[in-house]
Amino acid sequence: MATTSHYGPSSSSLERDARRIHDDKPVSPGSIAIGVVIGRMSEFFDFFVYGLASVLVFPQLIFPFAPDRLTGTLYSFAIFSLAFLARPVGSVVFMTIDRLYGRGTKLTIALFLLGGSTASIAFLPGYNEIGVWSIALLALFRLGQGFALGGAWDGLASLLALNAPAKHRGWYAMIPQLGAPIGFALASTLFGYFVANLSSEDFLSWGWRYPFFVAFAINVVALFARLRLVMTKEFGTLLEQHELEAAPILDVLRVHGRDILIGAFVPLASFAMFHLVTIFPLGWMSLYGNQPIGAFMVVQVIGAAVGILTIIASGLIADRIGRRAQLAICAVIIAVFSFIGPSLIASGNSGHDAFVIIGFGVLGLSFGQATGSISSRFGRGYRYTGAAFTSDLAWLIGAGFAPLVALSLSSRFGLPFVGYYLLSGAICTLAALAFSRALEQRE
Repeated sequence: MATTSHYGPSSSSLERDARRIHDDKPVSPGSIAIGVVIGRMSEFFDFFVYGLASVLVFPQLIFPFAPDRLTGTLYSFAIFSLAFLARPVGSVVFMTIDRLYGRGTKLTIALFLLGGSTASIAFLPGYNEIGVWSIALLALFRLGQGFALGGAWDGLASLLALNAPAKHRGWYAMIPQLGAPIGFALASTLFGYFVANLSSEDFLSWGWRYPFFVAFAINVVALFARLRLVMTKEFGTLLEQHELEAAPILDVLRVHGRDILIGAFVPLASFAMFHLVTIFPLGWMSLYGNQPIGAFMVVQVIGAAVGILTIIASGLIADRIGRRAQLAICAVIIAVFSFIGPSLIASGNSGHDAFVIIGFGVLGLSFGQATGSISSRFGRGYRYTGAAFTSDLAWLIGAGFAPLVALSLSSRFGLPFVGYYLLSGAICTLAALAFSRALEQRE
């Protein structure tokens, strides 16, 4: 039975009891990896289901009063960004819950809130039914997604990294990143099926709602996979060693404020590109392309498969040349792609498809090591909270506003401005890597 403190019931004693029960059953890195991938896949599935609906559904359903489809999509992308503003707030609140009530309690609340916020969108009436309340509810549920994702940081990626052999840290660092293309492929497959097999009227009436229902079930599965690992001896040992301890955010900022700032800019090239090869191309195709949306979503699934392969390759490469060199080389490749990519989009359907597939390939090489770079400078006792908050800021700066900014600039000034936006991310990554290296040499 859980103990009761003056703060109320806590899951911590239950977690300790479970660790004692399974004390003689060590968990292999492979089992940790599966749990981590399932957890990350569920998070990205929720976010990508929303992101795809931001293009395919919400401009017509929530913003039918917009003067044109472009304006409605921009309104939709503005609400898309809200989750990334709420995510750091969620991290701060849920870190407090973690310290007071235990990691299991924190994860249970966060994942039920994440799945519940996503599933609630499935019941959302349109603007024509309830007016401005549909916009308010959509914004509320999107904020709920971001707030909950801030609490879903579980430390399992760190557990995997800390159990990795010294010569294979790049390989183990890339494993959690596989959840992103898998989640995107699953979300795109579900939406693509309904887009291709339903009339526009049926899709906008009820078909789009099914992927949001699926999200809740996926989050329940992910919750049990995560709780199983949280209650292992390995996780408990790292907690006792303060490796995965939830520290107060003000303490982390006081000790590692500079590291958080640098860490937020190191993966910027990758994070800036993240939504430019997933959500933005679909938006551009729906507005200006002539390829059937269902067919284009098949191309996006193919791109996600390419991304999976290059994420795996990133682990092999990083173990040979080092993570810092890997990220620097990939930032240069992204900078080159920033000049080529807009030309591909402008060259018709085949070029648009090539942009997605090549873009996913480049993204995978960089994204595969992006998160592993975040926690490398944090000391024991600060790593868990520091890595979570740094990741929140990196996603906010690099990815949160990418679809809105890219579509705004490209529709007004032309596609080359998408490249300029991407180039700025690559420059930030190279500058952050250089600054980080200079600090290490000085220290």
